Amino acid sequence: MLNSISIEDVPLNRFHKLLTVRSAGGSFVDGYVLSIIGIAMSAVSPALGLTSFWEGLIAASALIGIFFGGFIGGLLTDRLGRRLLYFVGPTLFIICSISQYWIESGFMLFLMRFMIGVAVGIEYPVATSFLVEFLPKRYRGPRLAALTIMWFAGAAVAYIAGEAIMRFAGPDAWRLALSSSAVIGAALFLVRLGTPESPRWLISKGRKHEAERIIKQVYGPDFSLRNLPEQNDSVKRSFTDLLHSGYGKRMIFVSLFWTCSVIPVFAVYAFAPKVLEALHLSGNWASYGSVAITLLFVVGCIIATRLVNTLGRRSLLIHSFLWSGIALLLLGLLRDGPSLVILLMFGAYALFIGGAQVLQLVYPNEIFPTDIRAGAVGFGTSMSRIGAAAGTWLVPVSLQSLGIEYTMYIAAGITLFGLVISWFMAPETNSLNLNDAASLNNIADKPPIITEQRLT
Repeated sequence: MLNSISIEDVPLNRFHKLLTVRSAGGSFVDGYVLSIIGIAMSAVSPALGLTSFWEGLIAASALIGIFFGGFIGGLLTDRLGRRLLYFVGPTLFIICSISQYWIESGFMLFLMRFMIGVAVGIEYPVATSFLVEFLPKRYRGPRLAALTIMWFAGAAVAYIAGEAIMRFAGPDAWRLALSSSAVIGAALFLVRLGTPESPRWLISKGRKHEAERIIKQVYGPDFSLRNLPEQNDSVKRSFTDLLHSGYGKRMIFVSLFWTCSVIPVFAVYAFAPKVLEALHLSGNWASYGSVAITLLFVVGCIIATRLVNTLGRRSLLIHSFLWSGIALLLLGLLRDGPSLVILLMFGAYALFIGGAQVLQLVYPNEIFPTDIRAGAVGFGTSMSRIGAAAGTWLVPVSLQSLGIEYTMYIAAGITLFGLVISWFMAPETNSLNLNDAASLNNIADKPPIITEQRLT
């Protein structure tokens, strides 16, 4: 009877749970290392004598690194395997985090932050591909979405730990704050020891005997390759397949919606205290507001994770962009309003953008086949970070030259553009197994609205 059971329909087992922790740990470290700079920057600038140019460049440095790391990491993960690249990110986290303690110039800090960004970029394709290729179908969306929750959880811990370190660790507290991520990186490296290679990747490379051994190890001795639904065609895909044939359209969709969802978020994260100050929230209001908004990002992602199967991928994405865009518009309109109203609007944005955030890792892992899946995630990561890096770099310039009103309007415009892209291009993959979702010959590329029109 087990011969007819797909591994995508089995119950969640201990290995699945442990692999979720291993992959989610990477997202937690990512959120921590990318957010700690927002707390430390107020002390870093005078200590290193940074100009506004270097402030913006350092804030964007990790995003620039993610561009290169995502692109290279995706290609290497598809070529060399998931397991090998699984340990590159944590190693770079440890080395570069510790190195930040002794930096003496803006350029050196930029270089270390850039390399940390490379590590983050590598994490996206390897950790998500690893997870999606093992998970049962019904847990795929929620567990991938949970990685985003852990990103925001890491960011929240960075703000809380950063505030504590900056208040009580003395004049060099910023050095300790920036290097503190080495502890989490070391823990991540240790918890990933013993992870086996992905059977799907092994099959794509013709290594079926190794794949079957791992399937039996993970699912039990009664399981074999017969229980793994995977593509049986002989087509060998390469990176260029991401840019044409039907996958080009999917890659455009992923790159655009991902970019539109990260630009405002990263701008807020890098300069949350400055943005809140421009909205007339200063002192403790700005500090506590930054922590509260970060926690609301986590809550928004938790809610979206619960809805990703029940509401569906497409509807969740559309609603996320619509209501978060409206919240940013209201922030521009009500820029001179009471502090409580400003915080409520920021909180609404943090809650509603959660849907788009969690789908960043769900969509590219579902709609591309095994042999180019990591490359697709890496390419999407890289493309989205071009806009995010530029946006983060230009936030202080925009606040100074255009003011908070038009800065919020620009952020709202980017978010609502993501709504338009999602309306016309977002597929629905909720009920499909991984092989069918990645195939070009299924309903996934046809938005539900078209089907509804035909039915009527």
